[in-house]
Amino acid sequence: MKMNIPKAPPMKKSTIVYTLILIAIIVWGLSGIHYKGIMASAVGTVRAMGRGIVNPDVDYLKNFTVDGLPYAIIETLAIAVAGTFISGILSIPFALLASQNIVGKKVSKIGKFLITSIRVFPELILAIIFVKIVGPGAVAGVMALGVHSIGMLGKLFSESIESMDMGPVEALEASGASSLQKLFHAVIPTVMTDLMGFTLYRFEINTRAASTLGIVGAGGIGAPLIFSIGSRNWSRVSMIVFTLIVTVVIVDMISGSIRKRLQ
Repeated sequence: MKMNIPKAPPMKKSTIVYTLILIAIIVWGLSGIHYKGIMASAVGTVRAMGRGIVNPDVDYLKNFTVDGLPYAIIETLAIAVAGTFISGILSIPFALLASQNIVGKKVSKIGKFLITSIRVFPELILAIIFVKIVGPGAVAGVMALGVHSIGMLGKLFSESIESMDMGPVEALEASGASSLQKLFHAVIPTVMTDLMGFTLYRFEINTRAASTLGIVGAGGIGAPLIFSIGSRNWSRVSMIVFTLIVTVVIVDMISGSIRKRLQ
C-alpha cells in the first residue's frame, strides 16, 4: 500500500529574497579577509603548537615553588572551594527570600529579582570589579565566584524549597514553634540533600571558572596560561592544559560520585 506523503508547502518569495540577501552579505564580508597572510601565519603557529603538545614542559610540573604549576593548580582549587562555600551559605537567605511558600508571593518577587540581578554579571566582569576593589590576587577570585554563584544556587535552592513537602513545617507551626525553629528543624533538614547536591554541582562549575579568572588578575592558573600563550611558550601551554583537564576530570568524578550517594 502506497503512503500519501504530503508535499512540503512552497517557499515564500520573501524567504528566498531574505536568504539571498543574507548569503550576499556573508560573501561580501568574507571577501575582505586576506586569507594568504592568515594561512601563512596559521600554519606556522599550528606546527609550533603541535611541537609543544608532544613536548610538554615537564619541569614546570616539577616546580613546587610559588612560580610552579602545582601551586597554581592548588590556588585554583582553593579559589573554587572558598567561592563555593561562601555562596552556599549566602544563597540560603536569598533562596528563602525568593520562596513563595515561605515569605509570600509579593516578597518572593523581590527575592527572585535580586537573584536574577546577581546572575546577570559573568564571573570575569565581577572579577575585574573586585580586582579594582581589593587588588589582584586570589581574594578577588573568591569574591567573584562567591557572588556569581549566589545567582545560580539561590535560584536552585528556592525552587527546591518551593517544591518541598510543607507537612513538617505545618506540624511545627501547629505546636507553636517560632520561625527560626521551623527553619532549622523543618525547612533546611527537608531540602538539605538537594542543597548539598546543587552546591557540589556548582563546585564543578567553579573549578572550571576559576581557571580563567587569572586572566584579569584574580588568581589561579589563568595568569600563567595567558602569559604562556602570549609568549608562544607552547610546551608550557600544553602542560598547563593537560594538568587542568586532569584536575577538572578528577573533580567531576569525585563530585558526581558524592552526588549519587546523596540521592
